[in-house]
Amino acid sequence: MQIEQDFALCADKFPSLICQPIGAQFMERDQIALFRFDMSDTGVSQIAEKHYRLVAPEDVSAEDLKVYRERPED
Repeated sequence: MQIEQDFALCADKFPSLICQPIGAQFMERDQIALFRFDMSDTGVSQIAEKHYRLVAPEDVSAEDLKVYRERPED
């Protein structure tokens, strides 16, 4: 229901933009899943799911940041 409302809000407020709602769900204490959704004639569908481990800022190295910057977008 929330995702459908997100699509409706985006269509109303930003009609010239492409709406790509996301959802988040904690899986474990330090893991999160992010979901991306699409709207078609048949309704809302989940089109992507990614899992991430949450870490403290001091645990991210300069090399980690370099790898993230150079990684192609999905």
